[in-house]
Amino acid sequence: MSESILSLCPGPWKDYELIDTGGFEKLERFGEFILSRPEPQAIWDKTLPESEWRNLAHAHFAKEKSNPEKGNWEQLKKMPHNWAIEYNNPDGLSLKLNLAQTSFKHIGLFPEQAVNWDYLYKTIQRSPVSKPKVLNLFAYTGAASVAAKAAGADVTHLDSVKQVVTWSRHNMESSGQSDIRWMVDDAMKFIKREARRGNKYNGIILDPPAYGRGPDGEKWVLEEQINEMLKVCAEILDPKDHFLLLNMYSLSFSSLIAANLINTTFKNVQNAEHGELYLQDNQNKKLPLGIFFRFSSF
Repeated sequence: MSESILSLCPGPWKDYELIDTGGFEKLERFGEFILSRPEPQAIWDKTLPESEWRNLAHAHFAKEKSNPEKGNWEQLKKMPHNWAIEYNNPDGLSLKLNLAQTSFKHIGLFPEQAVNWDYLYKTIQRSPVSKPKVLNLFAYTGAASVAAKAAGADVTHLDSVKQVVTWSRHNMESSGQSDIRWMVDDAMKFIKREARRGNKYNGIILDPPAYGRGPDGEKWVLEEQINEMLKVCAEILDPKDHFLLLNMYSLSFSSLIAANLINTTFKNVQNAEHGELYLQDNQNKKLPLGIFFRFSSF
């Protein structure tokens, strides 16, 4: 039996552009400013010459020699440390970006996730529940939470890092939304408590990192714990009116792994889709940036 595996890329976006990729780097425009930063998937050659990358970029992320996971932003042209860009789904998102928040290459936004923001908005809009309860785990700076709230959901946003929850609150307020429930907690501990209490959610969003730590140092390893996490999510997902969106970024993962995890854990999986997310640069190269599985009863 054949099965379709999707490859999804965000549509035109005024405030974001992937200019070029290659040499384990990517060159991106966020609003007015252009950044170059590491990208382990971009194993091919750059199309534009190195001199043009340096000429275009306002800032470059330089990795530490002793620890390639960490480094510092080097400003090449004058630009602010903080700025915002817009994403125009039907209600519009205003998302804050920051160069100096951490010693990692991340700036508060994963542009390929725009595909999932659109899915969340449309799915929640057609829900038979007037104000569906949605839980966003590993919620980072909250773009998915704000998109779900804008669509009419009652949103609980959970992340283990207090400063990114504060960042999420800023994104909510600047996007004209309110009343998201904020939780600084370990995701596994939280959902196990919810299962013991008998609490149910109409929607669950999961975007777990490959590795991470909870607020009290709890260890998270994707390959070792995602199966258990999904089993607990199955206990707290409403059996009648529900959706689930799983996104994972791991160099070793196929969306078939996500499909196997979901189909062996959840009963009556309907309207299922899975595949990979990618961004296409201006030179027509496609940069893969994670896998997804999503399903909905409505």
